[in-house]
Amino acid sequence: MKIGVFVSDYALTVDTLDRMPSDKIGIVLVQNGVYHAAVKKDGQASAVLDKASQVYALREDLETRGYTEDAVDDRVKVISYGDMVDLIFNEFKQSAWL
Repeated sequence: MKIGVFVSDYALTVDTLDRMPSDKIGIVLVQNGVYHAAVKKDGQASAVLDKASQVYALREDLETRGYTEDAVDDRVKVISYGDMVDLIFNEFKQSAWL
């Protein structure tokens, strides 16, 4: 069973994600959560990117914050709203919002 975990906060600690098996979740970065995909702190990418085998970032939220797809970490797939709907209905059996 795949769980879609929607991360909407950049200040999120990874404690909750540490309790979830990485092969059972897909992370979707939305709202301020997209900063995990584009911002490096002290030269290091966000630890959130290591918490799942599949990490997605919502294109519209990246663009709203002034980022293009080129600024996103290679481990992150940039998706549209339509792609997100497809994930919810076709890939994820459950979802959680952090």
